[in-house]
Amino acid sequence: MEQRIGSCARKTKETDISVTINLDGQGCNNINTGIPFFDHMLDGFARHGLFDLDIRVKGDVEVDSHHTIEDAGIVLGQAIANALGDKAGIKRYGYFILPMDETLALCAVDLSGRPYLKYDADFTVPRLGGMDTEMVREFFYAVSYSAAMNLHVKILESGNNHHMAEAMFKAFGKALDMAVSLEPRIKDVWSTKGTL
Repeated sequence: MEQRIGSCARKTKETDISVTINLDGQGCNNINTGIPFFDHMLDGFARHGLFDLDIRVKGDVEVDSHHTIEDAGIVLGQAIANALGDKAGIKRYGYFILPMDETLALCAVDLSGRPYLKYDADFTVPRLGGMDTEMVREFFYAVSYSAAMNLHVKILESGNNHHMAEAMFKAFGKALDMAVSLEPRIKDVWSTKGTL
């Protein structure tokens, strides 16, 4: 089977980003965003989704984490869309409930071609390392819209803020892995419309 690999780059006055993702990988990654906590989150996403992921970001982190994280989400979403192509034969839907100690995160994905984010998480600290906690939502929003996916991410049981963020990123990886996996009984696009 030919591996599904997507690449995308974006350069603005605020960021210079390149992303390559292999949807049929083994969870190997090479990530450098300039924000170590964000790198840690993306590592969990890639490892638990079994995606080979290469992300290089030069961003204006001296301002704050916003541009780097939002733009990385945009480019990652575009790379995912590129890797999926016409989406023929994929399962399309994926979901996962992931426990991490006291926390519990839910993620559900529909690669429908219709972007939408439903997000529910209340962090009690403003930052985790060099990453503003409000940027967790902004990352998922950027990915969902640039990949044209319906994405639900929700904390079912809260607790330690690090655990909450990490559970969400890992649950996203697991749910997306299910959604992009191939269904051998389906040769075309899995939609009553005939297209996604």
